[in-house]
Amino acid sequence: IGSAHAGRVDEALDDLVGSFVNTVVLRADLSGDPSFAQVLARVREAALAGAAHQDVPFERLVEEIAPVRSMARHPLFQVILTKQDTIDAVLDLLGVEATGVSTGGSTTVSTVKFDVDVLVSETFDEEGRPAGLRGAVTVAADLFDESFAGRVASGWTRVLEAVTADPQVSLGAVDLLDEEERRQVVVDFNDSADPAPAESVVALFEGWVLRTPDAVAVVVDGVETTFAQVDARANRLARFLVAQGVGPESVVALALPRGVDTVVAILAVWKAGAGYLPVDASQPVERVAFVLRDSRAVLLLTDEDTADELPAGKIRIVAVDAEATRAGLAVFEQSAPAVTHHPDDLAYVIYTSGSSGQPKGVAVTQAAVANYVASVPDRLGFPSSGGRFALLQAQVTDLGNTVLFASLARGGQLHILPEGAVTDPLAVAAYLVEHRIEHLKVVPSHLMALGAAGQLSDLVPAGGVVLGGEAAPVEWVRDLVAAAGGRPVFNHYGPTETTIGVLTGRLDGGGVVSVGTPIRNVRVFVLDDRLRPVPVGVAGELYVAGAALARGYVGQPGLTGQRFVGCPFGDGERMYRTGDRVRHLADGRLVFLGRVDDQVKIRGYRVEPGEIQSVLTGCPAVEQIAVVARPDRHGELRLVAYLVTDDDPDTAVEQVRRYAAKRLPEHLLPTAVVVIDALPLTSNGKLDRRALPEPETPTTAGTGR
Repeated sequence: IGSAHAGRVDEALDDLVGSFVNTVVLRADLSGDPSFAQVLARVREAALAGAAHQDVPFERLVEEIAPVRSMARHPLFQVILTKQDTIDAVLDLLGVEATGVSTGGSTTVSTVKFDVDVLVSETFDEEGRPAGLRGAVTVAADLFDESFAGRVASGWTRVLEAVTADPQVSLGAVDLLDEEERRQVVVDFNDSADPAPAESVVALFEGWVLRTPDAVAVVVDGVETTFAQVDARANRLARFLVAQGVGPESVVALALPRGVDTVVAILAVWKAGAGYLPVDASQPVERVAFVLRDSRAVLLLTDEDTADELPAGKIRIVAVDAEATRAGLAVFEQSAPAVTHHPDDLAYVIYTSGSSGQPKGVAVTQAAVANYVASVPDRLGFPSSGGRFALLQAQVTDLGNTVLFASLARGGQLHILPEGAVTDPLAVAAYLVEHRIEHLKVVPSHLMALGAAGQLSDLVPAGGVVLGGEAAPVEWVRDLVAAAGGRPVFNHYGPTETTIGVLTGRLDGGGVVSVGTPIRNVRVFVLDDRLRPVPVGVAGELYVAGAALARGYVGQPGLTGQRFVGCPFGDGERMYRTGDRVRHLADGRLVFLGRVDDQVKIRGYRVEPGEIQSVLTGCPAVEQIAVVARPDRHGELRLVAYLVTDDDPDTAVEQVRRYAAKRLPEHLLPTAVVVIDALPLTSNGKLDRRALPEPETPTTAGTGR
């Protein structure tokens, strides 16, 4: 570029840059005979000088704002669509020849600026008439593969074909899947059909009683109880229950301490043909009373120490360790009562958090439990017979049922660790080694806490560890897999409504934490809000169908109908709407992405802040209140209550704490109560969660682990 054409260069820059909105045109002194590099240098000098005229360079803006930057994504956006639909411009510079150069279609490796870059341009025939669109999809190779780019291109093409064929069609009505893709996500990924198991857990347990009567079944505080001893105690208790009028479809509540008595009671209830209801006696009396009343339990089994803490009511309370009860049990035979069992009989009822302000009882059948035991132990590497299992969880939830039911059904040895030991990393590690434990299931946050205070590798048994109850961070899983060495680490997913768990798989410590693939006789679907399958890699809501489904919610047909809906891919069957957002990987595994509602998992407990909020609204000191789950400075979710009150703030906070402690279990208690002038709202009148302030003091877990 010579000096004779400097003015033309300046004019061309003016025209070029001025065509963009909100762009400052920079003028440089181009007198003399500058080279092209010098032109660029002078343009840059002009840009820097523009700061004096309040034209702040973008780099300076980034430096001042100092946003949190991640190398995993572009700071502004991840997907860009460029449509070239303008007339080709002609850069007419005297003495300079300009030729367009294509940047697309290259087969060489290049660096991409965005995760997904879609470029399309209009084409014309020889006579200048429109001849369609051509384009390219470029993706970041460290995030996606070539097949993903192909799916983006083909899916978008189908959308364009649909809307041009029928311009009146709604975009939401356009199906993104072709027949092959639909078959993959609906049929191929759900190839889990298998004959229904013929035997219940009780029948499998009784088979081991006949084969290995003297083998140790349960170990508690160093005391060993054999299969024959457990069976004899369960048979006598079952006959006692039948004599009290307990039978099929009856509900027997169990408020027993963790240990062999609870195992015996579960087997006894099943032998009597009934279903059991685990009750946590440490929960507020009002909640326990509601659960007993709502479940229509006909009898409550407990011990003498706990009996006085339970609410008095119409239900009969029996202390199994009382002298009178022991004498009464002694008169019954040690053989099982003659009760007819059916696969559709009730197995248990477990209450979970409810958004209406009251917990809801999930009714699970014997057939669902049998299907679980017939499938999951093999998927988790449990032996077909024997094995040593450690139970850390309280038996009032279904989380520990994985090892409890598997141990009973496969002739294993179940070690129930004392409540005081399960939070001590040294005690847990020592127990695993001393008793040669092979299999362990644990909530990720529990294992994180244990590993933070000790060696993580010491907490992984020889047969592996099973994670369940909540999502696990990718980085921590990577550390866990590395610490485990060759010992397997499994992930196990499933709401209570789907009988303990329906997805499972081994973790490899890679970039994603998968929840696995379906167990036998279970199908899962990732659907949009119109109940249509979404493509692989696209987020949708998870629905579960098949043998794992519970009956529904006790005494709540309306809520059951909302969550257990008709399956559009079956023959009149139901599917459960989990409320969880997931996406399929290319190999069929699923990745958990979060909730579609406000429900969260805290320390393995399912928590719906709406339930807590509904309860706290009844406190006299509350004018308004909002309960949200937010991460603390360690990244762990904590419940925070935001309170609007007319009372003295300190007094109101104390009233709310006392009110909550009397009505909510410990895992539902807010760890911080923040007084604010008013609840912030969005433009549509909903709570603006992002505007809620962080607690001024660090949230603590109180007396919990």
